[in-house]
Amino acid sequence: MARMYARIKLGIIAAAALCLPAWGADSSFSLPPLDHGFLLLYNLDFDRAHGVFTAWQQSHPDDPLGATCDAAGLLFSEFHRLGVLESQFFENDKKFADRPKLDPDPAVRQRFNAAIQKAENIAHARLAKNPKDRDALFALTLTNGLQGDYAALIEKRNLASLHYTKESTGWAEQTLAVDPSCYDAHIAGGISKYLIGSMAAPVRWLVRLGGVSGDKQAGIKELKLTAERGHYLAPFANILLAIAYVREHDKPHARELLASLRDKFPANPLFAQEIARLDSER
Repeated sequence: MARMYARIKLGIIAAAALCLPAWGADSSFSLPPLDHGFLLLYNLDFDRAHGVFTAWQQSHPDDPLGATCDAAGLLFSEFHRLGVLESQFFENDKKFADRPKLDPDPAVRQRFNAAIQKAENIAHARLAKNPKDRDALFALTLTNGLQGDYAALIEKRNLASLHYTKESTGWAEQTLAVDPSCYDAHIAGGISKYLIGSMAAPVRWLVRLGGVSGDKQAGIKELKLTAERGHYLAPFANILLAIAYVREHDKPHARELLASLRDKFPANPLFAQEIARLDSER
């Protein structure tokens, strides 16, 4: 059972690794504050990104996205430190299932938990006043995705990751019901549908009993929708699509996406490294 649940997550920044629209590093002066913070984060400038997110929380104490973004930055920094963002981590089922339990930084873990709790408290308070608050629903989509990523990719707690995945997908559905143009919310369904749809039929059936269904092509469709029309998560969707193409042995499309990300985020060496790795395998 642990192995089948291990395939639930590729990794969000996170919510994981929350990302930006197609901006270059020289455009930061013209960006809104949160967008600037994400640009810094995605170019691996974690300390300055944290400063931007902290300032936003101080000036917008009722906005759950400030703490959500800070949690995303903390998770992304741990992913970077631990090497989780390298594509070979995900490129086939055996490597992903056999991934080690990593050694997280306890101080970062504490800050991550505090940011998640703060974001969720603000979001639930807003939903108590307005059940159709788009930003609150979207924040809960991301916080659950971030916790699922931490559980799966750092702690290797696969059952916990499945729980957070279900929660994230549910909040995403509510977000899209309120605002169909919130294309970033499609990331949650895209990830879970693709991964579960990639499983063998008997495993898909067992996972479906747990309340999570999968459809590989539907997952790809949702990821493409976020990549093409999303805001914060458009580049992240392209990262996930590149990983999916590697898994499907479509290296030309994977390389094309990675080259675009390399050009948009030149301060991040990961994309050039991944391109070099793909080229060395030809």
